[in-house]
Amino acid sequence: MEENTNQPIPNKEEVTESVKRDAKGLFASINKFLRELLNIRAETDKDQTIEDVKNDIPFKGHNAWILIFSVFVASIGLNVSSTAVVIGAMLISPLMGPIVGVGLSIAINDIDTLRRSLVNLGVMVGLSVLAATLYFWVSPLTELTPELEARTAPTILDVLVAVFGGLALIVAKSKKGTMPNAIAGVAIATALMPPLCTVGYGIAVWEPDFFLGALYLFGINATFIALSTFIVAKLLRFPMLRYANSAKRKRTAQLASLLAVLVMIPASWTFYVTLQESNAEHDYKIFLENEIEANENLYLRKDFYNYNEKTIKLYFDGEIPDAIVSDLKNEIKKYDDLDDFELTVNGNKSRGLDQVSKAYDRAIVELDRLEKENNNLLDEIEDLKIEIAGLETNLREANKVVPVKVLPYFNISKDAKIRFPDLAELGYGEVLRSNFLKVDTVKVIFPKWKFQVSDSLNTIRVNSLHEWITKEMKADTLYVE
Repeated sequence: MEENTNQPIPNKEEVTESVKRDAKGLFASINKFLRELLNIRAETDKDQTIEDVKNDIPFKGHNAWILIFSVFVASIGLNVSSTAVVIGAMLISPLMGPIVGVGLSIAINDIDTLRRSLVNLGVMVGLSVLAATLYFWVSPLTELTPELEARTAPTILDVLVAVFGGLALIVAKSKKGTMPNAIAGVAIATALMPPLCTVGYGIAVWEPDFFLGALYLFGINATFIALSTFIVAKLLRFPMLRYANSAKRKRTAQLASLLAVLVMIPASWTFYVTLQESNAEHDYKIFLENEIEANENLYLRKDFYNYNEKTIKLYFDGEIPDAIVSDLKNEIKKYDDLDDFELTVNGNKSRGLDQVSKAYDRAIVELDRLEKENNNLLDEIEDLKIEIAGLETNLREANKVVPVKVLPYFNISKDAKIRFPDLAELGYGEVLRSNFLKVDTVKVIFPKWKFQVSDSLNTIRVNSLHEWITKEMKADTLYVE
């Protein structure tokens, strides 16, 4: 059977159209897949979410006690710098409810819920700070631990965590069913409880910078969580609360919109300021790395960086030429976030390289002197040993005492302690003993036991000690007292 070779060959336009159709089909498939993957409206239970958020707002009874206990747990964790304890306190803390209530109530124009949320949030914050202050006031540990210090100044990362944590929280709450793992994870990530405990610490030790910085960090977290809740509720088109009175409905909508704007303005400004601080600190680290550490002729001893006062002070070992000072001040202007900082460079003339070299030479001379003195002392010690040995020989000859073999008493005493755990002390000596006919020198062991036992048990342990130590000391005659 012959193949048909007369089939028409598609032209260039037909091939182009076919490729375009295939591409459109591929893009349509990808778009559909992404829409289905990222769509959360289908599984959102708006009415149940609003009800759940309202149920989490009230603060009384069990919630009040849980909050107090979580404050003490978090304060103890911060006090001893235990991350695990702080995480546990964040898990049991009920602070999230009123904050989410603020964001949702603004989004749906529910003024009554907003009022309840703000009141309960204020009570929660006040009670938390009061409990933390009381703990740190009575605690004997007042040292500033790393966990406490980390909550005294917010960074751009804290802002980002609050934003994405708030988004995750409201998305988890709006899903049909429950997502306790996600909600617990947000409670840990956003870390609302530790800053409030740090506020209490700052008040207890009266460090305004600490409690103001920690309160600022808590305000950032709370604001961005509420703002994230507001944004998600608007995107998911939560139903607006309807009022029978059209004038009241209009006023409520205007008030909710005004509150939303008032929340977003300081939140946006906070984000901007924190971002500027983070960028400036990053540029400062790069400046030190590129301009100071990379220069082998510069020995940085200490540095002071102050963002609020826009100052940088550098202290070097050795004398710093004016040319290098001028060069550093010119280089710092090349960093966008440091160009308005005032740079001060200080050298230490008394610590120049020549002075360091002289100090090294003096140290070598002193070391040689000490070594010679040490050698002289060692010679004197050897002479004294020889003299002592001669005196011992003369003494033995004078008393006509037969020298006894030196026993390895130190090692034997250590082994005795291992074999007899209830042995408190072990004495050894050579004593004179007489039967009124002759005088003998005998070896005697003096054990002292930790515990008193009956006579029979005492006899057993004394005999065991006697048998073992006689064998170890290789003594013909040994007495145990």
